Amino acid sequence: MASEVFDYDAELRLHNEHLRAAARVGSGDQVLDVGCGTGLTTREAARAAVDGGALGVDVSASMVARARLLTDAEGPRNATYQQADAQVHGFAPARFDVCISRFGTMFFADPVAAFTNIGRALRPGARMVLLVWQARDRNEWAAAIRESLLPKPPTPTPKAFSLADPSATTAILTTAGFTDVDFTDVHEPVHYGPDADTALDNVLRLLKFDDLLTPLTPAAADRARARLHTTLAAHDSGNGVHFDSRAWLVTARTRSGEAGS
Repeated sequence: MASEVFDYDAELRLHNEHLRAAARVGSGDQVLDVGCGTGLTTREAARAAVDGGALGVDVSASMVARARLLTDAEGPRNATYQQADAQVHGFAPARFDVCISRFGTMFFADPVAAFTNIGRALRPGARMVLLVWQARDRNEWAAAIRESLLPKPPTPTPKAFSLADPSATTAILTTAGFTDVDFTDVHEPVHYGPDADTALDNVLRLLKFDDLLTPLTPAAADRARARLHTTLAAHDSGNGVHFDSRAWLVTARTRSGEAGS
């Protein structure tokens, strides 16, 4: 399974350090991890919450299955997982002290409904800490990789950047019942592998990029892969293949005296 799942943890290692520091998970906290992927952020939160616990949720069955396997192998025992859509899942009310998400909240069909639902699961005054991408034009990886595969790519969907505008995102979170919304700039590179060959395999494992090759003839697909390899090689610093990126670290709280509603 490991070879079939893109290694987001390696790609986002530096971003993850910012998320962990901002979350400030306490020893007795109960933590909700939205879009947990293969569970690294859930396991880290659970290790900090030694007298509490962490629940990771993700819509991907394969990601959740991998998270459970990794946790069975390395612990901790207070990390658990559930395949669920956080937008509509019936969480126990006022259960969690902290909600974290590493690039897992940009794809909601109805973000106000989603964050309202998440807010109901949080206790009064609970913290929420999110990493979300800034605008597409501030993220080198978003254009460079796609354009190397297809010189004239189709207009991409904006979902990955749906929370990029601080004003719009503040309005969403405020409407959903959160307060004290704040944004911190995170300027770190994303990592695709130790060398261009490995990075090529990793990037093509990302379904969205692989799908771009599907309509092409075999010869055209080979040319696209060659262009991508050239782009990746140009970003090989000798310490791995990196692309510039900008993200927001978004923090907020549920209102004191009431869970998010």
